[in-house]
Amino acid sequence: MHLKPDTLAMTIMLAFMTALGPLATDLYLPSLPHIGASLGASPAAVQLTLSGYLIGFSGGQIIYGPVSDALGRKPILIAAFGLFVVATLACAAATTIEVLIIARALQALGAAGPIILARTIVRDLYSGARAGREMSMMGSIMGITPIIAPVLGAFLQVGFGWRASFLTMAAGGLVLAILAALKVPETNRYRNRDHLSVRAILSSYGIVLRSPSYRVYASLLALSYGGLFAFISASSFILQDVYGLDEIMFGIAFAICSVSFVAGTLIGTRLVTQRGSDHTIGVGVACLAIGGVGQWLVALFLPKALLAIILPEMIFFIGIGLVLPQAMAAAMAPFPERAGAASSLAGFVQMVFASATGAIVGAFVGSSAMPLVTASALSGLLALALFQTTKSLRTSGND
Repeated sequence: MHLKPDTLAMTIMLAFMTALGPLATDLYLPSLPHIGASLGASPAAVQLTLSGYLIGFSGGQIIYGPVSDALGRKPILIAAFGLFVVATLACAAATTIEVLIIARALQALGAAGPIILARTIVRDLYSGARAGREMSMMGSIMGITPIIAPVLGAFLQVGFGWRASFLTMAAGGLVLAILAALKVPETNRYRNRDHLSVRAILSSYGIVLRSPSYRVYASLLALSYGGLFAFISASSFILQDVYGLDEIMFGIAFAICSVSFVAGTLIGTRLVTQRGSDHTIGVGVACLAIGGVGQWLVALFLPKALLAIILPEMIFFIGIGLVLPQAMAAAMAPFPERAGAASSLAGFVQMVFASATGAIVGAFVGSSAMPLVTASALSGLLALALFQTTKSLRTSGND
């Protein structure tokens, strides 16, 4: 029997689909220095396994949405899960850093499907504040993954080595694939194979991009996720090499920040039904700015105070939890017949920006936290400035 809309079971299933990305990213973070030692690679080369992942993920963003608009959500979902599992096993078997980078890109190409399609299914089933609430609820459940994953990854690293993390990812992907095949219904009511041509796909993207409000919300997604990925790409090296944390303590520190993300999504679940998505996003970008600037000031004046770095990072993560679900729901809202294209394009912009941010931060990682906190401060301030200066575009740009 298929899952039904407006049930907790459906929300949990969609949340687990979106959790595949954080699982593939966060589970192996404690192993990054060990991967470098095992494969004879520099920190910058190991960081390319993250950037390569985002490149593959960005490519998937472009493909899955419009193809699922034409062919339906479910067959594309199952194919994406299959690619993820095979590529993850290739990661576990990699013997050089180059092979691992390529396998990670293919893994990401598979992981993009369930995430894009989960968001698209939300738009198929819900609209308005209800869609925003569903996104926040999914974010709250999905937020368990970045809390648990780095801690679990640390224990896997200590007990079995870095390859165990990828074997665990593959097992998780296989379980989700089976559940999706058995339980997820087809939700696309507007399937049209004529939309599968390159011209039709580009036309859909053009229609979406002509919306001023869409451009604003997609930019807010990019800025907030860019700040998040700066932390993901640099925190393993900074917290372990600069602040001296071991794998377990790093996992705990990362989990603490992830708890703040969940707190942000829970706050957003209530706030969006009471005050609307724009008010919720406004609170979120304020937290991004406060947390980002706070980190930068602490790193400048108290460069060895770990707790003083973590506390403003927690505020930043609350902001991410408030902004990401609501901005994605608001971006897709005007496009029920092009929900896949709207979700794909927003995700593509988000991931390209995050990949560039991660690569730049990774290139400057050294003996201080300044590359990370500078990226956080800039993304927070830019998000706040964009939100404050685009009210008219957000309220009148959906025509």
